[in-house]
Amino acid sequence: MPDSQSPDPASSKIIVGDANKMPTHPLSNSSSSQPPPEYPNGPVPLDSLFYIPRPPLEEQACNEILKPGCVLRIKAPKDMGKSSLLNRVLAHAESLGYHRVNVNFQQIDGNDLNKFLRGFCTQVSRGLNLKPNLDEYWDKDVGSKVNCTCYFQWYLLEHLDRPVVVALNEVNHLFEYPQIAVEFLPLLRSWHEEAKQLNIWRKLRLVVVYSTEVYVPLNINQSPFNVGLPLNIREFTPQQVETLAHLHGLDWHEDRTKDLMALVGGHPLLTRLAFYHLARGSSLDSGNLEQILEESATEGGIYRDHLRRHRLVLKNDRELSRAFERAIAADRPIVINSILAYKLESLGLVTLKGDKISVRYELYRRYFQQQFLQDERDRANPPEITSDRLVDLEQQNQKLQQLRNLDELTGLLNRRSFEEQLEEQWQQLAQTGMPLSIIVCNLDCFKIFNDVHGLTDGDNCLQLIAGVFEAGIDIPTTAIARYGGDEFIALLPQTDGNTASILAEKLRRQIEMLGIPINAEKYGGFAKDIVTVSLGVASTIPNQETAASVLIEAAGEALYQSKRNGRDRISMSATLNFRFDDRE
Repeated sequence: MPDSQSPDPASSKIIVGDANKMPTHPLSNSSSSQPPPEYPNGPVPLDSLFYIPRPPLEEQACNEILKPGCVLRIKAPKDMGKSSLLNRVLAHAESLGYHRVNVNFQQIDGNDLNKFLRGFCTQVSRGLNLKPNLDEYWDKDVGSKVNCTCYFQWYLLEHLDRPVVVALNEVNHLFEYPQIAVEFLPLLRSWHEEAKQLNIWRKLRLVVVYSTEVYVPLNINQSPFNVGLPLNIREFTPQQVETLAHLHGLDWHEDRTKDLMALVGGHPLLTRLAFYHLARGSSLDSGNLEQILEESATEGGIYRDHLRRHRLVLKNDRELSRAFERAIAADRPIVINSILAYKLESLGLVTLKGDKISVRYELYRRYFQQQFLQDERDRANPPEITSDRLVDLEQQNQKLQQLRNLDELTGLLNRRSFEEQLEEQWQQLAQTGMPLSIIVCNLDCFKIFNDVHGLTDGDNCLQLIAGVFEAGIDIPTTAIARYGGDEFIALLPQTDGNTASILAEKLRRQIEMLGIPINAEKYGGFAKDIVTVSLGVASTIPNQETAASVLIEAAGEALYQSKRNGRDRISMSATLNFRFDDRE
């Protein structure tokens, strides 16, 4: 039963669409007009006509978050629509007046429990537009899990006058760090239990999103995966496939549905890829289903990127590859190691029934039969390694190493690579007594921008901001990274705080001059109708007795000072700031 802070469920209308009703595009003049096809890349935007509801999932999920202290669990293999469903649950929470926070576990640091929990608390604080206030609530004399619980109860939840939905996305990445998972996951369970005793915990509603079974050693009474409402996202039904085909303006019939589903089942991404290319009907795509099906398992087919991604995962895990090769070769379901079975299921490559696996789609069987056969031929007749070939391999290896260090969307450094360079510069400058500065930049109200304009425009916006950082900072040995979803960070060696502040203001103005429009009338509008940024600056002289992370924390505090003071400005850290000519 909802608490007094929650709207009446009966009065909360959940608008998720109707899989059996043909929607009309908002820009069309008649119901016969078709919306332009959207290339399927990432979650389906909230305003997209190509989102196919899968009743009763959406209604169940939206009703569940009305329950005080609830845990909602969303599980499916990759690319099945977990994030699309999650975004609609969060949008519904926002429509109810709830707070919402989305924590992506792809960015976790799993090397140390205390550091992980502090980072988790910091992400949730920032998601609530609260200044991270860890030191006041973090007692070194008690365990980090107790500290984390106290921080949530006495600081985060205490500040909230209404419920908060905290989404934990891609929790399966936590399973790669079992020493962290066995501590953190029972903590979530304990918070759920606390809601039965303490009213303050009734404000917290958890949505746990993951793409694999749990294979960390948890006591059943400690696991968060056997409480709350489980939702397992299924494939499209034949009727839903046909609905999607008609939304793409295709002349479709039952036999075509059977042909496509015989190859890819009802996999949402693979189905949408086929319809996107059929709807375009270009010379490259031919608009011909028969040709798409014939070329599907080849390097020239429309599924090549999807298949190569799976191929790369298997190449990097020989044991997993051998297990899948056994499944490909078998003419009936087989039993393999349970951990390998769970991993293959999480990738979506197999279906798991009982303790037996079978290849999930005919597409995967065809493609990997060819790949495994080619691997066997290569092992029997290895190519001659010439000096030119060695040079080529070395160049390929260098390119792979570079890609490993880069953010895929913007081409800037990723978080891990940035922190490595920060540590390196910190140690070098600690020897010389030279200063080190950091600029942290966060887009103002970027969640609203994504809701209004869609994820594609959001990605384009991030790429433009990245370009400003690359062009606007010319200090030698600078490291520029995309540090989080809409957060950028620049490392400025041998640069004092005053110079860094001047540069930050220059970046702020240049981003403003881009004039990226934002239409937020339904949110009451903003002071400016263009995208703006808030920045934080911190500067210090490194020393070997202090961790480099203090500089990031100080810049983060300055950033949130900018947010609290009205956004679209820069702030300087008061704790580490100094004038370059004040040093001895």
